[in-house]
Amino acid sequence: MKVYFDNVNVQSSSGPNQFANKLAQTMIDLGYEISPSSCDVQLSFISIIQKKAPTALRLDGIYFNSEQSWQQMNRPIEKSHEQAEAVIYQSEFNKKLVERYFGSHPNSHIIHNGTRLDWISSIPYIDSPILDKFAGIWSCASSWRPHKRLQENVDFFLAEAPQDHALVVAGENPDYIIHDPRIVYTGSLDWMSLIGLFRRSTVFLHLAYLDHCPNVVVDARASGCQIVCSSTGGTKEIAGEDAVVLEEDEWNFEPCKLYDPPKLNFDKIIKNVYNSNLDIGKTALNYIEILNNIRNCEKV
Repeated sequence: MKVYFDNVNVQSSSGPNQFANKLAQTMIDLGYEISPSSCDVQLSFISIIQKKAPTALRLDGIYFNSEQSWQQMNRPIEKSHEQAEAVIYQSEFNKKLVERYFGSHPNSHIIHNGTRLDWISSIPYIDSPILDKFAGIWSCASSWRPHKRLQENVDFFLAEAPQDHALVVAGENPDYIIHDPRIVYTGSLDWMSLIGLFRRSTVFLHLAYLDHCPNVVVDARASGCQIVCSSTGGTKEIAGEDAVVLEEDEWNFEPCKLYDPPKLNFDKIIKNVYNSNLDIGKTALNYIEILNNIRNCEKV
């Protein structure tokens, strides 16, 4: 089976594009061909740019920030949702969200993100004389925006971590800078360096509000980190049974000020009831099953 990956930028370090690259390589390892031209089926990410064959649309969320033109921004995604022969949602949260705005799709599936466990296990711990001064490392990473709640991550670390532990903040555009020797800002890291950091960390903080299925959490958990996350959105679905989940009020799926999230109560912790697969090999097999099922649909 030849598969065309649509709307993927191999040069991008964003979560969806990194996941697409890992998924494509895994499919190649399983004996499938990733073709830029002739194909039997296609897998489109977020929206369909060019429809060449029966299509599975992989969604990583839609727009609902009331301070943006969310309806206009959603139109190409909604059109793709209608055109696709199958839709793959990253999480239960994603499925509920999309169905609230677009309605249900007759051939829909939930497949949580996975990662390359073999690649991760081969990457050494990050080497840093600065981090050598501390007994333990916590970390967090994002392309920082207000709903990612960097300040909440820092505040939780300062409140809960042992005094001889450090927090490493990775990612571009940090919107909360604190001058504390225990808080280390690295800026943007490439994927291998990020995994090296996670493998050296014991805890990964991801207190983002209404996040969908962040690949960085899958990678951190696969690297051995315990995850601390919010109960909102889909993050808890991939955080593991040992995750620390901070409980928040349920969102009503109405457009909201995403960049003005509510404050967290660090004392409201609940047990996580979710567990998920981390191995992208199993993830890829689930994708392949869906692609095989639609390949005989009428050609476009």
